[in-house]
Amino acid sequence: MLERRTVFKAALAAGASMLLAACSSTESGNATSVDGKPAEDAPKAKITAEPAVDAKDAPVAKPIVVKVTEGKLTEVKVTGEGDKAVKGELAADGLSWTSSEPLGYGKTYTYAAKAMGTDNKPAELKGTFTTLKPAKEVRATLNPADNVTVGVAMPISVKFASAVKNKADVEKALKVKTDKDIEGSWGWLSETQVDFRPKEYWPANIEVSVEAKLLGVDLGGGAYGKADVTTKFKIGRNQVVKINTPDHRMHVYRGGAEYKSYPCANGLDAEVDRNTPNGTFIVMEKKPQAVFDNARYGYTNVNKKWACRISNNGEFIHENQDNASAIGKTNNSHGCVNLLEADAKDYFDSAIVGDPVEIKGSRLPGPTKSDVKDWLYDWPTWKSFSAVK
Repeated sequence: MLERRTVFKAALAAGASMLLAACSSTESGNATSVDGKPAEDAPKAKITAEPAVDAKDAPVAKPIVVKVTEGKLTEVKVTGEGDKAVKGELAADGLSWTSSEPLGYGKTYTYAAKAMGTDNKPAELKGTFTTLKPAKEVRATLNPADNVTVGVAMPISVKFASAVKNKADVEKALKVKTDKDIEGSWGWLSETQVDFRPKEYWPANIEVSVEAKLLGVDLGGGAYGKADVTTKFKIGRNQVVKINTPDHRMHVYRGGAEYKSYPCANGLDAEVDRNTPNGTFIVMEKKPQAVFDNARYGYTNVNKKWACRISNNGEFIHENQDNASAIGKTNNSHGCVNLLEADAKDYFDSAIVGDPVEIKGSRLPGPTKSDVKDWLYDWPTWKSFSAVK
């Protein structure tokens, strides 16, 4: 009897197992338990994001991209500190969302995205990520400024508040656009300054736009670009000053033809340090009144009119009526180009910042200590200053 009862219990257990199996259903992929409650299947839709949830040190310049497979996004919200929403746009096909504004350094952002799958089941993505926090944020400035008109030799200059180590990465973030094809190159004049100049003078009367996409650029040594900077300016008429110092004349050309010619006195020929230096300079600034001091040569608080600076080494084109007897006859200045008052005013009124001033005939080479020296180098030398090879 004991043996028969054991067999009966085993058979009963097997029957219970078969009964349980008979109470299950796989119709439409939904399982039903014995107590009548549905067991949830995972939705087909899958939402992913870049940067990923829980990412650390995410870049600030790359856009956030949220994508879905096997479904369509129905809602995407990315918020920063203070629950401020990050601007972005959902693609027309509903498959992706892309942010349209840069992120902040050292910030935490939160995802809240929803989608409806091809199986009509909802899916969602939640979580946070953090952006990188630089050891130092470095600001840059860009010249020329917006909406100015400059001469055909005007360089574009980007200056940084501290030294740049990753110069090639910075150059790749700089873009120059014009309405004509221009051959030009960036060149590093110091650890904190990179300039762009064309091979030849800019064509007259064109527009130039510059984008320096520096936010998020690794400058090296833990420093990153603080912000993007842009500018848009115009190149004016072609006006070039040409001076051969022994001739005591200053010639002004417009569009390649002589426009004006003035008698002048240049730097003292007998003393090389007082020569007006050779080279191609640009008009850097204009002052109706200027005060000149040079303790080395014993003069201070000398007031002159209609002064156009052409070098940070101290050279100007300016009025010197007190030297009228030498103008057109003798070179006796301390390096400046002296003009009669009426001529200085006439030239001053015609000049704009960025006009080239070409000087030859003296024994003094151009001063390369100035931060505006772009045209003192020949083209192969200038190109060698680029960090992008």
